[in-house]
Amino acid sequence: MTGYQEILTDPSYSRQIVTLTYPHIGNVGTNAADEESSQVHAQGLVIRDLPLIASNFRNTEDLSSYLKRHNIVAIADIDTRKLTRLLREKGAQNGCIIAGDSPDAQLALEKAKAFPGLNGMDLAKEVTTAETYSWTQGSWTLAGDLPEAKAESELPFHVVAYDFGAKRNILRMLVDRGCRLTVVPAKTSAEEVLKMNPDGIFLSNGPGDPAPCDYAIAAIEKFLETDIPVFGICLGHQLLALASGAKTVKMKFGHHGGNHPVKDIDNNVVMITAQNHGFAVDEASMPAHLRVTHKSLFDGTLQGIHRTDKPAFSFQGHPEASPGPHDAAPLFDHFIELIEQYRQSAK
Repeated sequence: MTGYQEILTDPSYSRQIVTLTYPHIGNVGTNAADEESSQVHAQGLVIRDLPLIASNFRNTEDLSSYLKRHNIVAIADIDTRKLTRLLREKGAQNGCIIAGDSPDAQLALEKAKAFPGLNGMDLAKEVTTAETYSWTQGSWTLAGDLPEAKAESELPFHVVAYDFGAKRNILRMLVDRGCRLTVVPAKTSAEEVLKMNPDGIFLSNGPGDPAPCDYAIAAIEKFLETDIPVFGICLGHQLLALASGAKTVKMKFGHHGGNHPVKDIDNNVVMITAQNHGFAVDEASMPAHLRVTHKSLFDGTLQGIHRTDKPAFSFQGHPEASPGPHDAAPLFDHFIELIEQYRQSAK
């Protein structure tokens, strides 16, 4: 089973314990190329079985050593199928993993009960980059090492990407389509970004509740007063909705995994998508200038929106996958189409 390292390093899992249903986790080890950020963001890991041997030509460190180096607690020999059924029936639960010679179960229970939950918690400001940086690295292949940064002459579009917990594969897929990225901290003002003269603005994924991110909502409202294309994913999708006048709600179960069917309403096709979110946009609260573009076939929740008056759209799932399917990757192409139209109209 692969993909566990991408999950662990996804900033969207900040303050969460992750359990995986596949029984053998760690069989291919770990390596730097599979990291979606510079650190492990999941607070803990629950698995059924930890293989004694990690075998893969890219393996540089076994999973146990990797977690220890990042100071992340994990537990194996758990009936994860039973745990999954519990979570499926009762929704996300508070939890605590303890270790040591004399573990105090009562203390662990108290700590689990004391966790306030993610509702009302602004985590984007905790996981965001501390400084603005450029990103020009495209996607890598199994045939070689990580690719070299592309020359600016190969990247005709300048996109400012807000880092609310951005995954690296999102940045790579934008570069693949000709974008030179300036990645900015979550609290960067709209005025600062507009001075950079971007061709497009990207709103990244991230952890926590979108509603407390008033700084981001205020910036997006400013961008929507212009004709600069805006594209949001996951938390960025929710923030675009909030800035457009809609509301968000906490989900009982959330969506997590790489096999979620989503209907593309515009094209009348079904996509299999990767999902990782505990909040959703409330469709009933959507104003007239927002239209629905995608819906979940699991529970009917909103998955995509598009402004009717501005070149701005967003998607709740993860079109970049990593791990997961790439059925929704054409959303990146739509962003480029909007950028090209914007640049043409600006001439």
